[in-house]
Amino acid sequence: MRLQFLLGEIGNGLRRNLSMAVSVVIVTMISMYLLGLGLMGQRQVDTMKDYWYDRVQVTVLLCAEKTRYANCAGQPTSEAQRETIKRELEALRPTVSEILYESRADAFGRFKETYKNSPLARAGESYFADSYRVNLSDPSKFDIVASSIKGMPGVADVQDQKKLLEKFFTFMNTVSWAAIALSSLMVLAAVMLISTTIRQAAFSRRRETGIMRLVGASNFTIRFPFVMETVLASVVGAGLAMLMLWGTVRYGVVGFLSATLTDTAFIGEVDVLSVAPFVILGVVGLATVTSWVTLRRYLRV
Repeated sequence: MRLQFLLGEIGNGLRRNLSMAVSVVIVTMISMYLLGLGLMGQRQVDTMKDYWYDRVQVTVLLCAEKTRYANCAGQPTSEAQRETIKRELEALRPTVSEILYESRADAFGRFKETYKNSPLARAGESYFADSYRVNLSDPSKFDIVASSIKGMPGVADVQDQKKLLEKFFTFMNTVSWAAIALSSLMVLAAVMLISTTIRQAAFSRRRETGIMRLVGASNFTIRFPFVMETVLASVVGAGLAMLMLWGTVRYGVVGFLSATLTDTAFIGEVDVLSVAPFVILGVVGLATVTSWVTLRRYLRV
């Protein structure tokens, strides 16, 4: 009978304060969606790091005619110099696991295929050079290769892809942390809205709660319907946010990006499912604590 009474109070409270409950749902949904985007961004960075760092290469650019590199003196790499560079790279095994030669024409063709809309794709081969693409057994051993090869006759430059990737990952991390920071502001707005909703609901039902006190109702019996109304609205908002996040990953990342960019790794729906329970539990805890603290202050009045 007591449980039926409490459930009835919860239903009545939601109907009376429907507009405020909808507001809590919307604010919670937006804040948790932004938080989810930030968390997925962090996971995407970690996934790409694991994928790319295993495939990172050192590019040994060879000299071309009229090159801007000082070591080349405007002259292309000769065949003798090319063979000397290759022998030096071979001598660095097992630090060097694989050596691939890429001609200027091959480099230009690969660039055109990957970056079709880039202005360089229409500029011609003159912007590219012959190179050795070197795979390392340990990407952290770049300095060993660079110190041995850089400055050799015929070597224009030695480029570490890991450094370029780290700049990209730093940018990705910054964007994901910005989303988390923005979600924190939205969480603060949700807490303030929950507190305001509780106060208004308690004020509009002050006569009922007064009667309940007179007939000996416990503090728990009085507070429980208010708390559950807030928790239910917050859980609905968090559930909608996770559903939106799942749709974003399912159709935006898995359905589009992974099909378009087939040479990298992306997160999937399982990543959303792994964080969703923690997000929803966090929302339940936040709504419960906020409601209980607000009601304790009200009940002392």
